[in-house]
Amino acid sequence: MEIYRVGGAVRDTLLGHPHHETDWVVVGSTPEEMLTAGYTQVGRDFPVFLHPETKEEYALARTERKTAPGHQGFAVHADPSVTLEQDLERRDLTINAMAMDDDGTVIDPYRGQTDLKAKRLRHVSPHFVEDPLRVLRVARFAARYHHLGFRIADDTLALMTDIVAAGELTHLSLERVWVETEKALGEQHPAVYWQVLTDCGALAVLLPELEVSQGIAALARTAPGTRRVDARWAALLADLPESRALKASKRLKAPRRFTLLATKVSAWRAEVKAALRDAESCAALLVGLDALRRDEPFEGFCYTLLAMEQNAPEAERSIQLLREARTAAQAIRATDIADEGLAGPNLGAAILAAQIDRIRATLRS
Repeated sequence: MEIYRVGGAVRDTLLGHPHHETDWVVVGSTPEEMLTAGYTQVGRDFPVFLHPETKEEYALARTERKTAPGHQGFAVHADPSVTLEQDLERRDLTINAMAMDDDGTVIDPYRGQTDLKAKRLRHVSPHFVEDPLRVLRVARFAARYHHLGFRIADDTLALMTDIVAAGELTHLSLERVWVETEKALGEQHPAVYWQVLTDCGALAVLLPELEVSQGIAALARTAPGTRRVDARWAALLADLPESRALKASKRLKAPRRFTLLATKVSAWRAEVKAALRDAESCAALLVGLDALRRDEPFEGFCYTLLAMEQNAPEAERSIQLLREARTAAQAIRATDIADEGLAGPNLGAAILAAQIDRIRATLRS
């Protein structure tokens, strides 16, 4: 049995980056031997085991053969005869197809170190086209390492374009698409992810609404101002009408908080300036954001708008005033209404009128 550190842990070690997870590949072993050694099997489709103490993943070296469309259409072969080089060959990018032994020696049969130095994202083999998820993964890696100067190799981008043209993306589950998308939204340059998808034709398949919007540019402008991934998602869709933002968000099965914030930003972003000049309009905006009852999506709305305006002083003053108006309106309680005979719609109207009076005083101060 031989055990090697593989994948992202090796890549980030060579880049001098911290890594939070370590994956291991085991060459020359069997499931029975792993179980006898105290490992716990967790993989159904291929043999993956958890270390009895560290709980890190140890996978038996394996090869894969394409049997059906999509990300999961593979037959897996894992036995003691599979070599480390064969296991590494099935991986997506050369920089992810390196291994390291206990002595720190790097095993690099596909020139991953050369591509690291050249800041190049390059596919390992022609088998790259067999997994459509790699289109999204490569786009995500481009977003992750853009600040270091990494670029996708021309022939790799051509293969990504071929995958899209063959209709392979339609075989991906939307849940898996969202997993990659959410990870990309958290990267330092998330707009690069969407630009790569544009370059290979994938945007038209996954989120065609963005083809006729300024969403990617808005995301690029917004990302430095906030680490909130739901705010970045909202910025990406902010240029769309509310109905189209809702449709786009639901298509990718974005979580509810992402969808809610995106639709609120799309619906109300353009109303803020007018709302800060008119108490009734401001009250309507606060009600539309459900801001008088709860913090979200109001706080997310504020964070998004500030980031989209790159935290400019004028934007900060506007958001501060909007928050003050909200605080003033929230101070009104039903018990503050003097006429105890009011009930139902009449009481609600009286409360709203009192809230508007408080907002008006705040906007004038």
